[in-house]
Amino acid sequence: MRIAIIGGGYVGLVSGACFAEFGVSVAVVEADPAKRDILLGGEIPIYEPGLDKLVADNTAAGRLTFPATLEEGIEEAEAIFIAVGTPTRRGDGHADLTYVFAAVEQVLKALNHPAVIVTKSTVPVGTGRKILEMANDLRPDLAVEVASNPEFLREGSAIGDFMRPDRVVVGTESERARDVLRRLYRPLYLIETPIVFTGLETAELIKYASNGFLAMKITFINEMADLCEKVGGDVNDVARGIGLDGRIGRKFLHAGPGFGGSCFPKDTLALMRIAEEAGAPSRLIQSVVAVNDARKEGLAARVVAACGGDVQGKTVAVLGLAFKPETDDMRESPALPLISGLVSRGAKVQAFDPAAMQTAKPLLPGSVVLKESAIDALTGADALVLITEWNEFRALAPVRLEELMRGRVVVDMRNVFDPAQLRAAGFTYLGIGRAEP
Repeated sequence: MRIAIIGGGYVGLVSGACFAEFGVSVAVVEADPAKRDILLGGEIPIYEPGLDKLVADNTAAGRLTFPATLEEGIEEAEAIFIAVGTPTRRGDGHADLTYVFAAVEQVLKALNHPAVIVTKSTVPVGTGRKILEMANDLRPDLAVEVASNPEFLREGSAIGDFMRPDRVVVGTESERARDVLRRLYRPLYLIETPIVFTGLETAELIKYASNGFLAMKITFINEMADLCEKVGGDVNDVARGIGLDGRIGRKFLHAGPGFGGSCFPKDTLALMRIAEEAGAPSRLIQSVVAVNDARKEGLAARVVAACGGDVQGKTVAVLGLAFKPETDDMRESPALPLISGLVSRGAKVQAFDPAAMQTAKPLLPGSVVLKESAIDALTGADALVLITEWNEFRALAPVRLEELMRGRVVVDMRNVFDPAQLRAAGFTYLGIGRAEP
């Protein structure tokens, strides 16, 4: 079986490499010549654990290619996946579909055989219907089918998510499209992965509803963390206590600085706009967006309070810059408003992240000093702020912090440290939802 994927970004590259691992012949069409050259050179333009080996192995086996032209890439492809970006449109929060429709138009004009066009990008409800109209208008001479196959990949564990998913969602009205995608996903069917077939609009909405619900869980536990701080509770115990209820579940109940990344901020905004325009506004999602934005904007104030109300001239070590561990993605990272807020209040910030230093640098205030290691960032610091829970930060013992730091303030935005140990060592410790005894 041969397929093509238009877009060699995060979703396209991961999906392409994983499909190739299934034994499928995959052509990943990347329009950016610089990115294509990187891929042809055996390098990976994004950070994702295990992806470099998966790409290298399947490229060497001839199952994964990076053709120079779209025409070459889609030749003989039974399914053509659209995996281009859908960023938030400036001004109104809607998903910008410019790249999606441009890619579809290029595919339709170049296509010379019947095929299924599949949206892998996260697109608003109704996009698949518009693509079907484009196909009927531009290529009435060809049998072109349309399907929606949303991705549910988590950065940092995307390969495992693709190979062992909770479910596969396929939205289409075409029996031929169902057959093509059923054959494509046969390796997952054999391990009893649920494959949910729906209509186009339903599949598109499932993606947004999933991310909206998970974002809501994060926002809920963050609000419970604020309440715990006021009444003397411990949010970790609250999360465990409610998470053991099978109707609720334990995942996404980790209090912290608010959600970021490439999906939740963008998709909650888009879902909010979709619902408003459909005349069925989602007040829950509106609140999720507002609460999360306010939480990130208030992070610097938490640090200032822990430092006695003033950070002017103080050196603050920030550990972690990416929005989550095992990625270099800085999109909507809580570290950005945190650091900007500290710098605007006169703090000297020195920061370190194991993977995101290059992507973070152009996004940070010029005065921020990026260090080569966590040890360097901590040296001489008056306060430590942990914002991303990389495993290497968990091993920092109080005795080591005492040796390196000048001050004795620790603000733990991910609740990875032991408060009792740090307080016993003379540190002022501020976690999330963990009231002082």
